[in-house]
Amino acid sequence: MNKSELANTMAEKLQVSKKLAEDFIAAFEQIVTRTLQNGQEVTIAGFGTFSARQRKGRMGVNPQKPSEPIEIPTVVVPKFKAGKALKDTLKGKRSI
Repeated sequence: MNKSELANTMAEKLQVSKKLAEDFIAAFEQIVTRTLQNGQEVTIAGFGTFSARQRKGRMGVNPQKPSEPIEIPTVVVPKFKAGKALKDTLKGKRSI
């Protein structure tokens, strides 16, 4: 499911316009992104937790010249940890 399909599904489910559903999704993305940039987490009970983690820098190998080592810098990456209700639903232990 892509963003447009998600907006269509939300619009039908909530009985609102597609434009309003797209605005909801855009606002959610913006809020989560800003919160993670500020070093905080976003937790949706039962669904999961969005967080940002720092991945350490390391030495790697240049794929074009395998004999040449390259330094891979430290970087901040997004992380999502699924909540219990989501895990149980995917395992078939719970229905939506």
